[in-house]
Amino acid sequence: MNKTDLHIDPQRIPAHVAIIMDGNGRWAKQRGLDRSAGHVEGVNTVRTITEIASEIGIKFLTLYTFSTENWNRPQAEVDTLMHLIGVAIERETPDLIRNNVRLTMIGDFSRMPDDALSRLRGCIAQTSHCTGLNLCLALSYSARWEITEATRRIAAQCAAGDMEPSAITDETISANLTTADMPDPDLLIRTGGDIRISNFLLWQLAYSEIYVTGTFWPDFGRDAFLQAISDFQSRERRFGLTSEQITTKK
Repeated sequence: MNKTDLHIDPQRIPAHVAIIMDGNGRWAKQRGLDRSAGHVEGVNTVRTITEIASEIGIKFLTLYTFSTENWNRPQAEVDTLMHLIGVAIERETPDLIRNNVRLTMIGDFSRMPDDALSRLRGCIAQTSHCTGLNLCLALSYSARWEITEATRRIAAQCAAGDMEPSAITDETISANLTTADMPDPDLLIRTGGDIRISNFLLWQLAYSEIYVTGTFWPDFGRDAFLQAISDFQSRERRFGLTSEQITTKK
């Protein structure tokens, strides 16, 4: 890390950071630009944050890229976003490989355009051997959809006689979510100033630290991200215990 990053404790880096990337449209509106210009600039921020996350040793970075509710936006904006996501990921694939970043994605892909989905799957295949940062894009994603799907799978197992309802645990549900191969986020960052979770990783965020900034996503650069990490490191994570119990455990 650079000298300016010395306030970050390398021994207390969050393993998993999830980000609600909000404010692209408002960023563009402030500048008299079309909303699509904000999304284009937001892609540059994704690159910056991915690079610094990889650099400081974060293992999982999950980005709320497109929610199921976003399908209700004006069709022109949706079409632009889908095209931009596919083209940007294809363009960034060589750099992801160079930086040892593995791409994955979670969500309901049945509504996604074939072209964007094909480009994304191509990047996933090409980066599957990478062993550094896991970059997960939540695309056409809804936490309620995810939990509903997990419930259906568990119910089917019970109906088939493969599981007793009394055997269902928290771990059973976690294992049937789209994030089954990832730890729960240690830190949730939301840009743009709104203080809500917006149907994102509702189960997984049960004990995540939450950091909200009024900075719009296109302006959320290296220093802003490191400030969020520094703030995370200043907190005492108790998981329902008392401070005294935490001290004793240490």
